[in-house]
Amino acid sequence: MKTTPQQRPGHPTHRVLVLGAGYAGLMTALRLGPHAQVTLVDPADHFTERVRLHERAAGRPDVTHSLARFLHRTGIEHVPARAVALDPEARLVTTDDGRRLPYDRLVYALGSRTALPATTGDSRAYTAESADALHKHLRDRPGTVAVVGGGLTGIEMATELAETYGPLGTSVRLVSGGRVGAGLSPRGAAHVHRILQARGVRVEEGRRVGTPDEIDADVVVWAASLVPNTELAVAAGLTLAPSGRVAVDSSLRSVSHPEIYVPGDAGAATAADAGGELRMACATALPTGIHTAKSIARDLRGEEPEPFAFGYHVQCISLGRRDGLIQFVSPDDAPRDRLLTGRAAAVFKELVVRGATWFIRRSARRL
Repeated sequence: MKTTPQQRPGHPTHRVLVLGAGYAGLMTALRLGPHAQVTLVDPADHFTERVRLHERAAGRPDVTHSLARFLHRTGIEHVPARAVALDPEARLVTTDDGRRLPYDRLVYALGSRTALPATTGDSRAYTAESADALHKHLRDRPGTVAVVGGGLTGIEMATELAETYGPLGTSVRLVSGGRVGAGLSPRGAAHVHRILQARGVRVEEGRRVGTPDEIDADVVVWAASLVPNTELAVAAGLTLAPSGRVAVDSSLRSVSHPEIYVPGDAGAATAADAGGELRMACATALPTGIHTAKSIARDLRGEEPEPFAFGYHVQCISLGRRDGLIQFVSPDDAPRDRLLTGRAAAVFKELVVRGATWFIRRSARRL
């Protein structure tokens, strides 16, 4: 799919190249459409609701949306290719189909991925990103499943799989090096443990696992580590933060290459109210995408971009289709004692997820 930019009277000629069509990249591109000549580089022809991948693993029919529908009549060009090289000096990006794309400003929104440790070719290992294959396996072959990782991704995956496949003969256990739900309040963690127990999930805390090979199960779902996709940035010489994400200033510009902006998981964004580097999440990607678009628009007008202001409100956790946990947090993401649980929390989480996609679509309609 390729959308050809519509030439409008007075349409700006500043070239902005956006790498990645996830939450941050797509939001940035759509918000920038009226202010620049925008090219969106992503090999897929669809936008994936990444926060629903655990649902896809449990059999949800689809968690994607056509990019053509998002970009229709926006003037944004979609290049269906993968960026393989970045040359900041020449301001060029090379793609895997041989194109050399010039830019005046670059948006590096390549996000993150689950880091699956090197194994001896273990075909039992899956991640959230391989949810389609995981669903096919569990649908056809009930057995034992071990989810590795006691963070929010692991909790959502374990409860969803147990609720869906448990009645079909699949047993699920959750393996964590530390306490399951360690970032939650005591009451929030207690609710998570109650639901895991009710779903028949066996919890193993304090067990550190190096590779899927160390787990005795028919299927291993690795949810233990999320890493930024910064290989292209490293090769291009962009400065990284200690976390391994691209170091950015208060306006989300690379500290070493200010013509490059890094919203979403790949960038080490901070905000005064948030108390440090922001976590990798849709809740961070969308506002950083919006701010990046504003910053570039100001930048191209010769104005100084404004600092990014942000604070958290809640953490939304699915616990299957019938339960959930809304953990209220302070602006720095520290858990408060206030919770919402049960069916009301499940509905709240669903509204938040739907709202994210609706918000992106609304950005497109506003152009």
